[in-house]
Amino acid sequence: LAIQIHQSLLTYGSHLKLKHAVVYGGVGQGNQARDLSNGVDVLVATPGRLMDLHSQQLLSLHKVETFVLDEADRMLDMGFIQDIQRILPLLPKKRHNLFFSATMAHDVQKLASGILENPKKVEVTPQATTAEKINQSVMFVEKSKKLELLVHLLQDPTFTRVLVFMSMKHGANRVVDKLVKHGISAAGIHGDKSQGARQRALEEFREGKVRVLVATDIAARGLDIDGISHVINYELPHVAETYVHRIGRTARAGAEGKSIAFCTAEEKSYLFAIEKTTRQQITVVTDQPYHSAESQSAPVMSVGQAKAAIEKRIHAAQASGRATAAAAGTGQAARSGAGRAPRTEAESADASGPRSDTRGGPRRHRSTDAEPQKRTSFFNKKKFGFKNKP
Repeated sequence: LAIQIHQSLLTYGSHLKLKHAVVYGGVGQGNQARDLSNGVDVLVATPGRLMDLHSQQLLSLHKVETFVLDEADRMLDMGFIQDIQRILPLLPKKRHNLFFSATMAHDVQKLASGILENPKKVEVTPQATTAEKINQSVMFVEKSKKLELLVHLLQDPTFTRVLVFMSMKHGANRVVDKLVKHGISAAGIHGDKSQGARQRALEEFREGKVRVLVATDIAARGLDIDGISHVINYELPHVAETYVHRIGRTARAGAEGKSIAFCTAEEKSYLFAIEKTTRQQITVVTDQPYHSAESQSAPVMSVGQAKAAIEKRIHAAQASGRATAAAAGTGQAARSGAGRAPRTEAESADASGPRSDTRGGPRRHRSTDAEPQKRTSFFNKKKFGFKNKP
């Protein structure tokens, strides 16, 4: 999203004498530090990398005049609020704050009011409003038949550019693999992917090289990709506002689009919450080969009960998978005449390479005492700041 906003700056500001830069994690910071070396008028940043650069004294925020928080409800959520709380004291007290979001839950509004001073609220549309030109529908289906239903829908040539939303990273990988085996070009994007892999997947999707992009909610916020014909909620989000952001990836800038939600018996409470939040009743489509009347007629659980039931099923499936893998490993060890103690979670994580945090990109490397010279040279670099103009 930071990259996309910076590209918009390049377009809209092409005839303005504004210096701007973008900084984000998951890539080397050398070029980003160089871009900041003479100061900028506008800086687009993700909070993690911003704090990294500030801690290394590669930028200063004491002359910032305007502080913009995009996707404010998400940025004030549990995953990012600590970073925002660290950034705010670095800014001058006299500044203009602008918070933007398509949705703003009541508890987040209360949190925002503690940051803002006498704020004015501007609403272009009522909160959680979906675009008028999105044709929304829901299909009731058993969980075990979701993939078959997805493949069935993708046989329709009108599904030209399709964004499929999942709740879990491993589920996204599995769906991509299955689609490719069915001859459907697909790519995945989620938090465990490197920044480079995410960018490649997005570009291939934008350019039409890939027909289906399977994503977690990392792609739900703000991404502007032309011509998405369908958004499919393979799994419904347990937060209703997330649904609004997801389907908002289609029908951009007045275009038309379609959204389809797959719903199991356990997910009915999520569907109910979505309809209540958006103040809309979503059309039920029964004319499909995997329609589940049982799921449609199932009683609505509370959201908490639904989450517990879904998590229990996921844990059971993961335990079954581990047991199968362990059995296969035992057999292999017996055949080779050697054995190995099972890996701990930490060993498995280390073997899989760098992990991603909620901000995206690999986790930051922590310097050890064996690297004092390198660390000292980092902090002796010139301190750069914003070059603000009247």
